[in-house]
Amino acid sequence: MSSIQKITQITQNRFLNMYDLDVVHRTGKKGLYHVASRACSVAELKLSTRVNKADGVIIYALYGQARERVVLIRQYRYSIADYIYEFPAGLVDEGEDFHEAGIRELKEETGLTFHPLEVDPMYSRPYFTTIGMTDESCAAVYGTADGRISREGLEDSEEIEVVLADRTEIRRILKEENVSLMCAYMMMHFLHSDPADPFAFLEVEA
Repeated sequence: MSSIQKITQITQNRFLNMYDLDVVHRTGKKGLYHVASRACSVAELKLSTRVNKADGVIIYALYGQARERVVLIRQYRYSIADYIYEFPAGLVDEGEDFHEAGIRELKEETGLTFHPLEVDPMYSRPYFTTIGMTDESCAAVYGTADGRISREGLEDSEEIEVVLADRTEIRRILKEENVSLMCAYMMMHFLHSDPADPFAFLEVEA
């Protein structure tokens, strides 16, 4: 089995750090592997703790009483020097439950009020994002949103447009725009959900 011989922290940043792993591959050959992580130290890496704690939260919110629109954000991202469609999301603060983080982040990014649903943990527990390059994991929260869109909670580094997308607009976005993979999959799911019960996929069969 492959193994890790040594871990070296390369950067010391607040939100994202790089680590070099001296490894031995399954064939016995030595190698170097690079990992990005939200962890601020080697001790906090998930390969050290063996605990999959949510670094961030992704918010799947349907807007209004009719629940016929999905709350999306169109955000400028430096990594692609362009705009991309995503779900509202953010990091979980220290001591904060990811459900609480979902409520806070939706308010900050959109001005809207989030009403989370209680769902089976199999749907909302933390899952890893891009495991080939990072140990980051995110949990999803589901619910409805209402209120007035506002930009007052945005940070200077955030350039965000809130989009309340119906099924017609979702089809256009999927065909024409930059979209994050997790957002795209859930948008595809929404397209084929029952308008009378769009959260039916969260129900667990006996």
